[in-house]
Amino acid sequence: MKLIVGLGNPGKEYEKTRHNVGFMVLERLSQEMNVSISNSKFKGEYVKFKYKGEDIILLKPMTYMNLSGESVIQVMNFFKLDVNDLLVIYDDLDMPVGKLRLRESGSAGGHNGIKSIIAHVGTQSFKRIRVGIDRHPQIKVVDYVLGRFRKEEQPLIEEGIENAVKAVQVYLDKDFHAAMNAFN
Repeated sequence: MKLIVGLGNPGKEYEKTRHNVGFMVLERLSQEMNVSISNSKFKGEYVKFKYKGEDIILLKPMTYMNLSGESVIQVMNFFKLDVNDLLVIYDDLDMPVGKLRLRESGSAGGHNGIKSIIAHVGTQSFKRIRVGIDRHPQIKVVDYVLGRFRKEEQPLIEEGIENAVKAVQVYLDKDFHAAMNAFN
C-alpha cells in the first residue's frame, strides 16, 4: 500500500495559490487515475483505490499547512503504513516555477507542512516531490505563497503539475529511483 499526500490549505480563498501546488497535483493525479478524492476522515479528504493490484491512498490534509502531519499520521496509523510507503508532494520557494526535485529524505527547508509531517512520523526519511514556485524579493514569503500564479507563470506551473503526475506514475509503475532518474 502507498500513501500519496499533496499539501495545501483548505478553502476557496486558497484554491490555485502557490502553496496549494500539492493539492493541484493530487487533483490532476486523481483525474488520471479516474478516482475522486471525496471521502472525509483523518482530518483530510482522501480516496483509496487499486492501481495494478496495489492499494493506493491519495490524501489532502484539511488541517491547514502547518498541521499537515496530524492528518498524515492518522492515515498511517489506521492503515498500518510504514514511512517507506509515504510520498509527499509540495511547493518549493527555492526552485523556478514548475521545476521538480525528487528526494528520498531531507530537512523541512523552512516548509511548515513538512516540519509537521517530520514531527509526527518521527523521521525526515520519506519520499517527496517538490514543485518549484520561485520566490519574489519584494514580496513577504507568506503573502507570496498565498498568492496566485501570474499569467506568464501559468504554462510553467501547468507543466510542473503534469510532470509531477508523470513522476508519481513512474513511481507506481516501477519505483522511486526510476522516477528520480526521469524527473530530477
